[in-house]
Amino acid sequence: MSLSMTGFGQSAIKFEGYTVTIEVKSVNHRYCEVLFRMPREWACFEDALRRTVQSRIGRGRIDVYMNRESDDENISQDLNHAVVKSYLKAADELRAYGIEGDLTIRDILSLPDVLVSRSEQSGEDKRQQWSEMLCAGLNDALDGLIEMRSREGALLAQDIEHRIERLQTLQSEMVSLAPTVTAEYRTRLRQRLEALNDGSLTFDEHIFGMEVALFAERSNVDEELIRLQSHFNQCRQLLHQNGPSGRKLDFLIQEMNREVNTIGSKANHLTLVNRVVEMKAELEKIREQAANVE
Repeated sequence: MSLSMTGFGQSAIKFEGYTVTIEVKSVNHRYCEVLFRMPREWACFEDALRRTVQSRIGRGRIDVYMNRESDDENISQDLNHAVVKSYLKAADELRAYGIEGDLTIRDILSLPDVLVSRSEQSGEDKRQQWSEMLCAGLNDALDGLIEMRSREGALLAQDIEHRIERLQTLQSEMVSLAPTVTAEYRTRLRQRLEALNDGSLTFDEHIFGMEVALFAERSNVDEELIRLQSHFNQCRQLLHQNGPSGRKLDFLIQEMNREVNTIGSKANHLTLVNRVVEMKAELEKIREQAANVE
């Protein structure tokens, strides 16, 4: 089943006197890129969290927002001395630029990550519990994200399949028209020669036949039409397979465009050229939709 690369999911979980909220959103991207926005002291969990996302998402830019709010006003918190020192050092560096002003205790306490709960500073067992809790909450948010991506992916696949049906209709019309191109050319060429001949020239049927044969060889589009049919079938298979298929779809669309362009350059026939224009318009719409398929 095709998945869209656009989606959103969220979750909330209570742990150690906190409510932890997690939001995940995804948009188009060529690869799987995961970005985190979370308290600095959770940086040690980032590798596990990233693996959690990558195990479930194949492609797209995924932004993960994590935040916590204390449910207990009396929860024990300590100063994060390393963070406080970094803020004070930055303030001293700013004064070198002539910037005036002093940091107050209230200013420092309002800065991010200055206070950290004792539960988060506990031993390895407690850190492991936090890691497992965050991964579980992230999985809950990813459930919502994937559900949304599935719904939109189904709509994308439906629209692409509808447009492939239109392309197949145009291809079938081309298959019917292709044999008539040479016959029409033969008739037009004979009529033109007869109109130009004032009686001083002898009509050579052999040379005439060679000219028609050369035209038939140059304008033959049977191979291109057969390859187009193959590409249509492969697109349908990709839309219904499990796993990422967007990049393969993009490649097939490029191949279909190449076949259609070749038909347009070979076809010396107005109706065929009109069908080529219609095909290129449909392929452009498919390309836009496929750009959002995982």
